[in-house]
Amino acid sequence: MGSLPETPIDFNLHPRVNSDDPVPPRPRPASRPHLLKDDADAIRVATELAAELARDAALRDREGLLPLREVDLYSQSGIWSINVPREYGGPGLSYATLARVIGIVASGDPAVAQIAQNHIAILGLIGIDATDEEKRQIFGWALDGLRFGNAFSEFGGKTVVDFQTRVVFEGDEAVVNGEKFYTTGALLSHIVPIVAVGDDGVYLVFTDRETPGLTITNNWSSFGQRTTASGSVRAIDVRVPKARAVKLQDVTEVPTVQGPISQIIQAAIDAGIARNAIDETIRFVTTQSRPWVDSGKDTAGEDPYTIAAIGDLKIRLHAAEALLDIAGRAIDRGLADPTRENVSDATIKTAEAKVLTTQIAIDATNRLFELGGTRSTLAQHALDRHWRNARTHTLHDPVRWKFYHVGNFYLNGIDPPRHAWN
Repeated sequence: MGSLPETPIDFNLHPRVNSDDPVPPRPRPASRPHLLKDDADAIRVATELAAELARDAALRDREGLLPLREVDLYSQSGIWSINVPREYGGPGLSYATLARVIGIVASGDPAVAQIAQNHIAILGLIGIDATDEEKRQIFGWALDGLRFGNAFSEFGGKTVVDFQTRVVFEGDEAVVNGEKFYTTGALLSHIVPIVAVGDDGVYLVFTDRETPGLTITNNWSSFGQRTTASGSVRAIDVRVPKARAVKLQDVTEVPTVQGPISQIIQAAIDAGIARNAIDETIRFVTTQSRPWVDSGKDTAGEDPYTIAAIGDLKIRLHAAEALLDIAGRAIDRGLADPTRENVSDATIKTAEAKVLTTQIAIDATNRLFELGGTRSTLAQHALDRHWRNARTHTLHDPVRWKFYHVGNFYLNGIDPPRHAWN
């Protein structure tokens, strides 16, 4: 894996978040990305990548700079194809490994890590729902280094599953009309998969980023995860070959691990945010903070309450990471044998992991300031980005409902609902 250029960023030319300046389509890769060999290789690559991403993460967040070079490096690392099955030429690594790898990448920069979330989740969905011919085509694109964006959620519906985007079929073409928001990664993608409703069900329509009628707007304005390029997509009479429209199964009728696959990636990002925040807390306390006057200690790191707080955070981080591993293995079982029992087990275990990763991400990023002291809030340290990222990313789905579904499963034997938010 290569390294990022050492030349300074030209702020006059570098695209910014929430800007009217157009972002040109990303060039297709000149060579195939690295193909991960095994779990150890994936962890090694992720660790090297995280160190690269961390280098300018604070600068990108502060200036609202889109991570163009970083995303290129990320997608060439091989991680974006980590779950492509071996029978289709991919590494076919476990979802436990995937969760660990995404957590490592997110510890470098969770915004960049999130840009791959939908791409990886879509590959998991294709592995479940697509025909053999569709799998060979779409997995092939991914192995060639093409990035998939996301045009899934919509802004104005009554609920998150109230889709207004429609697809109709005219001869050999699929025609899509609609508008999407929270389109993470679409701006920096090569292909934008659009979820659209047809007369006979829901489709995922794979649309080239430069297709006429497709407009991607760089209008993401959240205070956290600022550089994810999570703006909006509008499709007006967008036409693609009918072969690029993959019909999706109804997960309420057919048990699949589609939901847990999407969720474990989100949970792993939160774990990465927490890990980075705890590391930053330790660094700041040991290099910048002063001991409280009542402690009688010479350094902040000797304060017994600070020591206990770090111990508490580390224990809960390790518990969350252990649950991610358990959830990943449950997903692997549900993928291999998608019975109702296995799918419910994967859903519940992933929900449990999501609860703990949400809690530790928010608590760790909050306690950073408590333990670091007032000087940790100074702009020069840019530590507020950790809390903003945690608070924003953990809102993807309500954890309060996960407590309910987990409790209902264990207490009353009620299977959790199946959708992408469980």
